[in-house]
Amino acid sequence: MLEGNELCGVELVQNVARRILSELRRVIVGKYEIIELMLISLLSEGNILMEGVPGVAKTTIAKMFAHATGCEFHRIQFTPDLQPSDITGIYVYDQKKQEFKYYESPIFANIVLADEINRAAPKTQSAMLEAMEEKTITVEGVSRSLPRPFMMIATENPIELEGIYSLPEAQIDRFTFKLALELPEDEEELGVLRLKNEQLSNGMQEGVCKRVSHPEEVLRCIDIVRRVHVEEKVMQYIRDIVMCTRNHEDVLLGASPRGSINLLITSKARAAMLGRSYVIPDDVKYLAPHVLNHRIILTPEAELAKVKVEDVIRDVLSTVSIPWS
Repeated sequence: MLEGNELCGVELVQNVARRILSELRRVIVGKYEIIELMLISLLSEGNILMEGVPGVAKTTIAKMFAHATGCEFHRIQFTPDLQPSDITGIYVYDQKKQEFKYYESPIFANIVLADEINRAAPKTQSAMLEAMEEKTITVEGVSRSLPRPFMMIATENPIELEGIYSLPEAQIDRFTFKLALELPEDEEELGVLRLKNEQLSNGMQEGVCKRVSHPEEVLRCIDIVRRVHVEEKVMQYIRDIVMCTRNHEDVLLGASPRGSINLLITSKARAAMLGRSYVIPDDVKYLAPHVLNHRIILTPEAELAKVKVEDVIRDVLSTVSIPWS
């Protein structure tokens, strides 16, 4: 458990989180839970799959999130003709120097937006697997480390059916969270209009927010998050939840070990953001739906019966006993 001067480290994480979230809430209407989960993913060095119809501010949120954290932001627009070399970078022959020179791709940034990721062919999508998991890129047998911190935010449109490719399970499993951006409710829609009207009336640039942190500070927070204490009983709780998804009668394929690891790391991040140097079962229970929702494949019979993944996760969480309860 973090003690003494290390306890100040947890307070640093809480302070940084408060600054970032406060600034983003100033320029983004609603989506508070989405923003918090994005920060948890960044502190866990994870990746996010963001799903939503056009116009719900997926790209805007990603850009402002990167700006508020002070991280370098690049965007890759995924199209059917995008090549793997557009992801990994490429060697070009320099005639003057009589040698090949490596040119980096936009993936060399702290936060990378993979916009409309399901428009790219599977061959191109597979070029991202190493970057998402190992934070490196290998070209011609040479591995290069990506900047730290690193997080990929991928977006996809759930209603479009033409000109898209299904993401392979190996790639889906590499996303820490799958977040759904819903259309706003009445008051939130009105809040969007008020904010836009204020920006237009005052000649303000859309989506302007302050840099309230920087990559070095984020890295210090990541190091603190890694050292947050987790009791053996809490780890057993995580294990029981994941095992229950694999044994559930409506599930064809349950969560992988990567899912349980992601649940552990993100629980550490949430605990630190709330000012605690230890994880409690509530951290796990809160994050489980977001970590597991894209890692569970239902049986054909369950799908025919209109069973949803959310129903299975809710059933799992109600079935597994909570430590110390």
